[in-house]
Amino acid sequence: MEKAPGFDTIQRRNRLRPISTGKQVSPTPRDLLWFQKLHEHGPLPSSYLHAFSAITHRSEKRAKERLTDLFNEDQTPHGGAYLSRPLQQFRTIDSRYNQLVHDLTPASLSALKEAGHYSDHATRPSGPWLHTFMTACITASIEIATLQRGDINFIPGWRILKRAGAQLRFPAPVGKTSTGEDITRDLIPDTIFGLEYLTSKGPRYRFFLVEADRGTEPLTTSNWNRKSWQRSLTQYRYYVGQGHYRQHLNLTAPLLVLIVGTDGRKLDQMVGLTRNQGVAEPWLLFTSVDGFGPVFRPQGPIADLLDRHWQRGVPGEFDISRA
Repeated sequence: MEKAPGFDTIQRRNRLRPISTGKQVSPTPRDLLWFQKLHEHGPLPSSYLHAFSAITHRSEKRAKERLTDLFNEDQTPHGGAYLSRPLQQFRTIDSRYNQLVHDLTPASLSALKEAGHYSDHATRPSGPWLHTFMTACITASIEIATLQRGDINFIPGWRILKRAGAQLRFPAPVGKTSTGEDITRDLIPDTIFGLEYLTSKGPRYRFFLVEADRGTEPLTTSNWNRKSWQRSLTQYRYYVGQGHYRQHLNLTAPLLVLIVGTDGRKLDQMVGLTRNQGVAEPWLLFTSVDGFGPVFRPQGPIADLLDRHWQRGVPGEFDISRA
């Protein structure tokens, strides 16, 4: 059989470049759900998107086929294909064997706005793509875990920021000059979300800032313009420890900081540095995950991220799944 343009010898389309067959595609409720989750979290693998819709659409094979159409077909009411496949995901070993990561396009953003599911308060972390991808997988894994149980609801970050009329940044001191004046820089967490716990005594709430650490930043540095764990710790002590977040985010419920690393040894050093400074930081929680190092492989949702025991900034552990 002669190979069609853009297809391989067994008639599979190119994974990197969209190839339209002229098929007409309009967004379905499931498509809009996927677009919304990409908008709220960031770029996600196909297994995550299927997990969000599995309650109503059980077939993973059908989900992958639909994702293929949403990436390739540009004959849509919104002027183009609805999904992209970020090229950064292919810059790793044996990427052709990995599941695909998808993200939004101008067409899917237009569809979201038309459906009333778009928010200007939805934010993404700055920095390298893999850092953004890791952050998205962290929050999406926690939301997917809440869908498996009836006692916790996930609150996306944009709802918190919209309610407060705030941005996810706050000026906080990082040190002092030689004359004793504060050096202030914006504290910019990677993302924020909340959990609503449905208890016998009524709903209770807890909110979380997320810092995804891929081991690219030093523990300490004398240059206050460079981000380090010591600098972040100083700023979080001001923002969370001294309660400045309450007015900034219009919150009365507790705010915790989740530090998710890829290097267990460095994470232990971060915990040690935190605990050895003689200041109790029970609102700091630490854990590590695999799959986001220099050689990365997109995997399924991190199933135990909600239920696992997190190390604390003080001796002991904490379970964020319990009110």
